[in-house]
Amino acid sequence: MLEGKEGRAVQKSMEILAALGEIFGAERLIPVSSVQVAGVSYHNLGDAGLEFLEYLAKDGKVRVKTMLNPAGMDLEKWREMGIPEDFAEKQMKVINAFRNLGITISCTCTPYLAGCSPKRDEHIAWSESSAVCFANSVIGARTNREGGPSALAAAITGRTPFYGLHLDENRRPRITVDVRTAVSGEHEFGALALATGRKTKEKIPLIRGVKKASLEELKSFSASFPTYSGAAMFHMEGITPGRFSAPEEHIEVTRKDLEDAVKFLNDENGIDFVSIGCPHCSIGEIERIARLLKGKKVSRETWITTSRNVKEQADKKGFTQIIESSGAKIVCDTCLAVAPLKGRFRTIATNSAKGCYYGRGSNAFRTRFMSLEECIKEAVGA
Repeated sequence: MLEGKEGRAVQKSMEILAALGEIFGAERLIPVSSVQVAGVSYHNLGDAGLEFLEYLAKDGKVRVKTMLNPAGMDLEKWREMGIPEDFAEKQMKVINAFRNLGITISCTCTPYLAGCSPKRDEHIAWSESSAVCFANSVIGARTNREGGPSALAAAITGRTPFYGLHLDENRRPRITVDVRTAVSGEHEFGALALATGRKTKEKIPLIRGVKKASLEELKSFSASFPTYSGAAMFHMEGITPGRFSAPEEHIEVTRKDLEDAVKFLNDENGIDFVSIGCPHCSIGEIERIARLLKGKKVSRETWITTSRNVKEQADKKGFTQIIESSGAKIVCDTCLAVAPLKGRFRTIATNSAKGCYYGRGSNAFRTRFMSLEECIKEAVGA
C-alpha cells in the first residue's frame, strides 16, 4: 500500500497512518471493523478539504463499513433550514465525494443507533467525540478519537495504528469519582459529565454512586464528558462493561457541583431557538417529544435533530407527523454544532451540555440549559 501499488488514495492514506503510528510509537497496524469519519460539514472543511476528498475519490474506495458524521445541513430539506444555495452546492459536492468513496451517507453522530454497533473489544476507528466516548465506554469497543483524515485513511486501508485506547493499559481508570447525589434525566447526566470532566481533566475516571442509567442518559454523558475533559472514555461502576479496582486518587461530585454546572451553562437572555438532539435523538426521545407536542403549536424556531435512520422509524410510528404538525422541524443529517447558524439566532435552549459548548463557541449564541420537557415548554411558549 505504502509503495503505491494499490493506487494513489491508498498510498496517501497509508502515509498518513504510518506517520501517525511513528508519532505515537505504535508497533504495528491492526485491522478495524468499522469507521466513522468526521469533517463532513463544508462549514468546517472549506474548499481545501473538499479538494482533498475529491482527490482521494478519484481512485479510492473504503474497505470496511464507513459512516459519516453530521453535515452542515439537512441533505433533503436544506431550504427549509434557511441554508444559502451556494453553501448547499458545496456541501453536496462533499457528500458526492464521500459517496464515490463507497461510504454510507449516514451523517449522524450516533452511528450506534443507525446500524453500526460494534461488539465489545472490537477495534474501530471513529472520529466524533461523543460517538468515540460511547463506543469505548458503553459498548466496550476500542477506538482513539480519530481526526477526519486519519479516520478516512483507516477506512480506505482497513487499518489503524495500534496505540492509545486500543491498548489494555491505556483503558484503565486513573481516578475514582464518588457521586454523592442522585442523578436522573439526560439534562442531569450532561451536568454530571461537565462537573466530572472539569475535575478529572485528562484522566479516565471510575465513576461510583450512579444507580442506573438509560441509553439516552449514557448518550448525554458520553457527549458532554469529552467536551469538558481531556479523556475519550469513562467507566461507570455497575453500568458500563469491565470491572476495575478503584484508583487511590479520588474526588467527589455533589449536588452543588451539578447546580454549579447548570448555572455555568445558563445565560440570562430571551430564547429564540430551541434545539434538541445533540447527540442525535433516539427513537425513544422522538416519542417523548411527540407526546409533549401533540395538539400544540411552537412559537419559536424549533429543531429536533436526528439520524435519517431514526426519522424513518418515526415516520412509520406517526411521530413525525405529530411533531411537524406543531410547527417544529425534524432535521436530519446535521446539528447545531456544524450547521452555519452564526448570526441567525441570539439564544438557544437545549438539553445538551455539549450543545451549549458549541452553541457558544461555534455560533456565538447565548445558551439556556434545561431538560427536554422544559425545552418543549419554551418551544410552545408555555
